[in-house]
Amino acid sequence: MNIIHEINVINKKFIIEGSKLKIEKRGSKLNIRGSLPSKENKNIQKVQRISLGIEADNYGLEEAKKKLQLINLQLELDQFEWKNWIAPSIKEGNKTYDLLIKKISEFEKEFFKEYKNDHLNSARRSTWNSSYKPYIKRMISTYQENNTKDINNIFLNTLKSYAEGSRSRKQCGTSLNVFAEFLELSLPSEWKSLSRGYGIKKASFRNLPDDNSIEELWKNIPNKSWQYVFGLMATYGLRNHEVFFCDLSSLKNSGDKILRILPTTKTGEHQAWPFHPKWVDLFELSSLGNDPTLLPKINRDLKQTTLQNIGKRITDQFNRYSINIRPYDLRHAWAVRTILYDLPDTVAARMMGHSVSLHTQTYHHWITKRDQQKAVNNALLKFAEKN
Repeated sequence: MNIIHEINVINKKFIIEGSKLKIEKRGSKLNIRGSLPSKENKNIQKVQRISLGIEADNYGLEEAKKKLQLINLQLELDQFEWKNWIAPSIKEGNKTYDLLIKKISEFEKEFFKEYKNDHLNSARRSTWNSSYKPYIKRMISTYQENNTKDINNIFLNTLKSYAEGSRSRKQCGTSLNVFAEFLELSLPSEWKSLSRGYGIKKASFRNLPDDNSIEELWKNIPNKSWQYVFGLMATYGLRNHEVFFCDLSSLKNSGDKILRILPTTKTGEHQAWPFHPKWVDLFELSSLGNDPTLLPKINRDLKQTTLQNIGKRITDQFNRYSINIRPYDLRHAWAVRTILYDLPDTVAARMMGHSVSLHTQTYHHWITKRDQQKAVNNALLKFAEKN
């Protein structure tokens, strides 16, 4: 990231909004400079500088932006007081804060270090934005709220800020564990138990759409190109963005109907089979084999956008058409469908582009029911044969 360029972009936005303050870089730190009330007489305005003591990096810039917004609000409400802003960098607690911000910046650089290919880097960037950045930002906020110097407590308090048993807590636990390994930090022994989330097990009580509902929802989509998107996701269990990164040639009438999801996606190249196979015809997906441009015209250039942004386009479109399910519900429904088809879990996991352990954990409820039903059927069959 070119920090000077990013600072200029942010400052221009503040100027448009009428701000008389701006962020500036001095050495390795960020400050705020502009017209402020005099320390001696608040009725007199003059150009002054507020030293933030924040590192001039990605996370520091985000924090400086928030500080500038807060100062502008205080000025607007006539609540600005210099005593709240004098030399925060020399406060004892900020030594830990500065170190934390520095280590986060190093971790981010390391995360992207070996990804020079544009497509791989975009997938990596999407993973960072969705699976790491939100939890690291929460860690920074947690530190500021608690102002503790104990790094273990910063990690624990961040984790506990998410609802117990939630998917967010699980992802937070996983992401911060990776960060802790980077820091060579031993997390508390209870970290694993505290990090447990529910996957889809607890969410099974939210009603996944049945096959009839999916077919009706498809019929009610007014735009043909978005019908194709919906049909692909329902039939092949695709992630949102994967729809736009598939080899669709197999959908031709003479094709085998096996989709190849391209290596530009989040989890790399894999293949997926249709469940139900009849949906290829019902949703008219064969047309895409002959003309993949029938899909919506969206920007797929990963030099200009991210997989996350592409996926968001689908979520936004679902909302626009008042489709009363989330896009990922189609993926979950596909996974449950393969269980009912008695497809081996290892095969289904591979088609979904994730690990077997994640698959069995996420769909534990239905897998357990399937296996128990098998045992019951076998027992009943044996009993019938004996009698």
